[in-house]
Amino acid sequence: MFDLRSDTITLPTAEMRKAMAEAEVGDDVYHEDVSINTLERMASEMVGKEDAIFVPSGSMGNLIALYINGGRGKEVLCDSNSHIIQHEVGSIASIAGTLSIGVPTPKGILQASMLAPLIKEKSYDLAQTALIEVENTIGGICYPLSTLVEIKALATKHNMLVHMDGARFFNAVVATKEDPIEIGDQTDTLTFCISKGLGAPVGSLLCGSSPFIEEARVVRKMLGGGMRQAGILAAGGIYALTHNISQLEIDHQRAKEIASSLQKTTWALFDIKDVQTNIIFFGVKGVSGKTIEKVFGNHNIACFGGNDTVRLVTNLNLSDEDVKGICKAIESIDEKEFYA
Repeated sequence: MFDLRSDTITLPTAEMRKAMAEAEVGDDVYHEDVSINTLERMASEMVGKEDAIFVPSGSMGNLIALYINGGRGKEVLCDSNSHIIQHEVGSIASIAGTLSIGVPTPKGILQASMLAPLIKEKSYDLAQTALIEVENTIGGICYPLSTLVEIKALATKHNMLVHMDGARFFNAVVATKEDPIEIGDQTDTLTFCISKGLGAPVGSLLCGSSPFIEEARVVRKMLGGGMRQAGILAAGGIYALTHNISQLEIDHQRAKEIASSLQKTTWALFDIKDVQTNIIFFGVKGVSGKTIEKVFGNHNIACFGGNDTVRLVTNLNLSDEDVKGICKAIESIDEKEFYA
């Protein structure tokens, strides 16, 4: 079975496991875990922020940023299909107490011109628009740097902040060839995940100013995210950031190969220009995503089907031979199978 459900299914390599086994550890709640301190310093420097904090998940990292920079009686503007609305169990409202204003966008990319009319003037009876959230990548599509610059300028003009859910931040960096620090400069806070395409087993980094991260440590503890000798996990992240960022280009190329096979079929509906990184979304006319998922399963390809689309994600576990097998399987699918 070729597993294209997500890049979260990556497994640590023997070299990464060795680094984890040999990690120097301490008590991170007391800020004494050497490996975690190293990872946090490494992460903040890579994205041009003053400091960073290691959290168990990107969802927690996003929630902390929303809790501190959004908060009760405040609004956050974000894409209506963003992860913080659709896949974080309503925590933006139930825990952060922030009102999300979902903005329908073409392909998930917000524009300053879309956001400007939604910013409310200060009034005693209106929720204050405090935060703009961008997701990079979103559905595998990368934000152009120029768009991020315009969004940040708009936020600054209105005394607002920008948070980036950069779960696949380094996929965007590799695909756009932009400087990660220059991208980071267009945000006040930024999360990126080490347990997706980068191949570490657990964790994300939340990056921002030193005062913000100091407050984030308190909120992380409140949420139950204070870990002890977690340097074993951090060592996987250090290995990933040192060795695996360059491997993302291989994931991207393999996604393009798979997309080319889909393009050869009579049934796959998608825009191949949207395959910018390691994610492919496609549909089949009049067919539910779950039906497509079942047909692909019959051809030994595991994937996730939604309402009317399916997502395929390449990852470090795949080999060149796997990709050849996937392409061959896709090209063998008869359109009639979707309507049987």
